[in-house]
Amino acid sequence: MGYVTRIVIIGGGPGGYEAALVAAQLGAEVTVVDTDGLGGASVLTDCVPSKTLIATAEVMTTFDSSYEELGIIVADDTPHMEQSARVVGVDLGKVNRRVKRLALAQSHDITASVTRAGGRVLRGRGRLEATRAADGSRTVTVRFADGSEETLVADAVLVATGAHPREIPDALPDGERILNWTQVYDLEELPEELIVVGSGVTGAEFAGAYQALGSRVTLVSSRDRVLPGEDPDAAAVLEDVFRRRGMNVLSRSRAAAVKRTDDGVEVRLSDGRTITGSHCLMAVGAVPNTSGIGLEEAGVALKDSGHIRTDRVSRTSAPGVYAAGDCTGVFALASVAAMQGRIAMYHILGDAVAPLDLKTVSANIFTDPEIATVGYSQADIDSGRIEARSVKLPLLRNPRAKMQGIRDGFVKLFCRPGTGIVVGGVVVAPRASELIHPIALAVDNNLTVEQVANTFTVYPSLSGSIAEVARQLYTRKSVGEV
Repeated sequence: MGYVTRIVIIGGGPGGYEAALVAAQLGAEVTVVDTDGLGGASVLTDCVPSKTLIATAEVMTTFDSSYEELGIIVADDTPHMEQSARVVGVDLGKVNRRVKRLALAQSHDITASVTRAGGRVLRGRGRLEATRAADGSRTVTVRFADGSEETLVADAVLVATGAHPREIPDALPDGERILNWTQVYDLEELPEELIVVGSGVTGAEFAGAYQALGSRVTLVSSRDRVLPGEDPDAAAVLEDVFRRRGMNVLSRSRAAAVKRTDDGVEVRLSDGRTITGSHCLMAVGAVPNTSGIGLEEAGVALKDSGHIRTDRVSRTSAPGVYAAGDCTGVFALASVAAMQGRIAMYHILGDAVAPLDLKTVSANIFTDPEIATVGYSQADIDSGRIEARSVKLPLLRNPRAKMQGIRDGFVKLFCRPGTGIVVGGVVVAPRASELIHPIALAVDNNLTVEQVANTFTVYPSLSGSIAEVARQLYTRKSVGEV
């Protein structure tokens, strides 16, 4: 039998399980050590559950906002729209049971895929030992729930341990009234008045979802707008939609403490104001799971934030140790974690490898409307990091949008002024996560706005706006060069 590379992966999220599949397919001996179940937070408590919850909210919002305009008759005792009761309601307990059922099923499917490919899965906590053998191998100690241990020897180790919700000392979650985003799926009844602390991606997604489900929502933002790290035009559209639908958005307001009251919660802001509600969701960022697993003792360099330092092929500062996913702080996206894990295995096993290129990453915020981005951003252009032209086209002009009753959103493209090469884009629309793909293809393959403009689109379709924006950019480019 020939030489077989021994791979140990600590953490079974997208970075870990995707790496395991690649390594097994390339003939390595793979062991995945995971504490909760393959899929990690992405499948069990984050992406899959939240997007399943949001799917229910999306159906309700779409119906609520457009059924009258589209001529749909609700033939029951539903009150007229001018009355306080809404057309549709939700059984949150049933929704959450479906959420957890789908998440668990997805985790089981991933485990089956890894074991079918030849990987071994251990349910326990892995620790990287400090010593490195003369042959370069590493040791990982696995501690199981019953206290027993197993020692694994690896030619290479991938750390993919993810992250967990950050906590504020004076606002610790109790799982009942004060919640983090992993705990909301245990709720049986819809929060009557939900206070969401944090207006980043997670806060915005949950605030929009619970508002659509029927909660009265207050969103506490420490910055001057929601989604402070995203495209400003997109953030402005979403904040306008939130406010128009009745959300109370508190800008430049920082939560200092949260405490339970007899029948709800009280949030104290740093300026002395207090707001009350029935529940509070804390969405104030995430902390990497890098402590207590032997990393620094083994020579793995960490950033001040606790994230693992990696290069573009996922190597850490310690020989034979790689890292992927949220524990690296590169991009908190399942797709990036998976790519980091795959790249690590290609590099370890000597296969062809392309270093991670973050300028081709497409991302999506699952609000309503969704916000999808790829490539260089408006901030990159405004700061002078790259010279580019841009055109933004509102969806109101799109015939398919008019037919579907879509009022909010736009398509924006960025291209280089000389060549017309597409370098980035933003889509704000229903299913923007699907519409961003042709722009991502253009960015990844250095297509020009002329090529995008001359590609056939279906009429009528929302994707037609992508071609129209490209046509406008091409015309402006040509005129500007005359």
